Amino acid sequence: MFRERLAQDAARIQKQFDLVLGALSDVDVTQAMSYATQGGKRLRGFLVLESARMHQVDIDRAIWPATGIEALHAYSLVHDDLPCMDDDDLRRGRPTVHMKWDEGTAVLAGDALHTLAFELCTRPEVGTADIRADLALTLAQASGAQGMVLGQALDIAAETAASPLTLSEITRLQAGKTGALIEWSAGAGARLAQADPAPLRQYAQALGLAFQIADDILDVEGDAEKAGKRLQKDARAGKATFVSLLGLDAAKARASELVDEACAALTGYGASAETLKDAARFVISRDS
Repeated sequence: MFRERLAQDAARIQKQFDLVLGALSDVDVTQAMSYATQGGKRLRGFLVLESARMHQVDIDRAIWPATGIEALHAYSLVHDDLPCMDDDDLRRGRPTVHMKWDEGTAVLAGDALHTLAFELCTRPEVGTADIRADLALTLAQASGAQGMVLGQALDIAAETAASPLTLSEITRLQAGKTGALIEWSAGAGARLAQADPAPLRQYAQALGLAFQIADDILDVEGDAEKAGKRLQKDARAGKATFVSLLGLDAAKARASELVDEACAALTGYGASAETLKDAARFVISRDS
C-alpha cells in the first residue's frame, strides 16, 4: 500500500509542478527550476498528503503545501550541490543544476524555488487565513536559522572543526538539516485541519533521524548507480557520521529502534496510521 501511495502522490505533485511552473516565462531559471523538481521519492510531499488524509482534509487543499515543501526541498538540494557548499556534480542520477547550466542560474533557481514554496503554502485554495499563516510561519521556522539552514551551517562548520563532532552534536545537526522539513511535512495535515500536530511531530522526529542514519549507511554500503549520487564522500572528507561514531551494526540497530519509536507515536490514530508506519519502515530499507 505504501509504495503504491507514494508513487501516486509523487505523480500528483509532479502534475502540480507542471501546472505551476508551466505558467512561468520560459527562460533559463524556470527551466532550471523545473529540472530541479523532477524525480526523487517525494517523501516530504507524501507526508503532507498522508497526514491530510488522516485528518479528512481534501487533497485539493493539501496538494498545495505538499508541492510547496517539495519546492523548498529542491531549493535546498540545488544550493547544497553548489561548489561553495558540498560541490556535487550528480543528483538523482543526472548532472546537478550548476553543472547543466551555471552557478548563477543555480543560485537563482534555488532562490525562486524557495519563495515558490511559501507562495504555494499560502494560496487561497489551502484554507483560511489563519491556516495559511500557520503553515507559512512554521515552514519559515523549519527551513531557516532555527532548522534546516542551521543544520547546514553546523555541517559546514564541522568541516574545519579541530575535532570530529560527538554523537549529540551530529544528532543536533541532522535534526535541523534533515529532520526539520520532515517534521513540518508530517505535521502539515494536522495544521490544515487545525488539529494538534504533536503526535505527528513526535513521529517525524524519530523518522527524520532514522532517515539520516539510513543515508549514512547507504553512503558506506550503497550502490552509487541506485543512489544517483556519489557515495563515501563523508568518509573521504573525514567527517563524523552515525556510522563512524556508532559502527555499522549499531547504526542499523539504532535506525530500527527509531522506526519503532515513530510507529509508537501513531498509536492514537489506529488503523488510519498504517501507511505512515509503512513509510517509517521504508526509510531504513531503501536503496536510494
